[in-house]
Amino acid sequence: MTASPHLAPGAFIDSDHPEVAAFARSHAAGIDERERAVALYYAVRDGIRYSPFLDFQDVETYRASSVLARGVGFCVGKSALYAACSRAVGIPARVGFADVKNHLTTPRLRESMGTDVFIYHGFAELLIAGTWVKATPVFNAELCRRFRVKPLEFDGREDSIFHPFDEDDRRHMEYVNFRGTFDDVPAERIMRDFREYYRSGYALGEEGANETFG
Repeated sequence: MTASPHLAPGAFIDSDHPEVAAFARSHAAGIDERERAVALYYAVRDGIRYSPFLDFQDVETYRASSVLARGVGFCVGKSALYAACSRAVGIPARVGFADVKNHLTTPRLRESMGTDVFIYHGFAELLIAGTWVKATPVFNAELCRRFRVKPLEFDGREDSIFHPFDEDDRRHMEYVNFRGTFDDVPAERIMRDFREYYRSGYALGEEGANETFG
């Protein structure tokens, strides 16, 4: 019998990697799949630092095991790690993508990127109690406190997606286009589209993290 693609390891959602499996087992506390999914969500959200200033042409940026080893990732890599951990403990999972408009982008970052729309924002979807639920284990709690952005909570029942407003009621994230769900991260497609969409690339470097959030 062929394994479900939502439980089988993938090239990027590499749930069979020993370190991913060990991390999943150590954090998947709970008496049922919902509680285990929630525990894993917070382990990835807060245990892996978020950064938008990575090398997006490095294929390892998108691989769950590499994100875990590095201890840092952006939305796609962290969502791949969460999906991999979920599969490792028997919870069906996949990844989804959307384009989002970041209303808190600074003028400098907007000028560098040529836009305030971030394509291929990544999130995970888990099949819990027969229902697919979205979860976004991206912005760690410390980063949210620093930028006064509402942290995304997850209860395993309701979708956990970006808040439209921050703690000061400023407009934050707006979903402008959903790109669908995938059994594994389409890394080559994402890297190709990044090259075409962001003609100037990400030119701020690590210091840009001191002035922007997204």
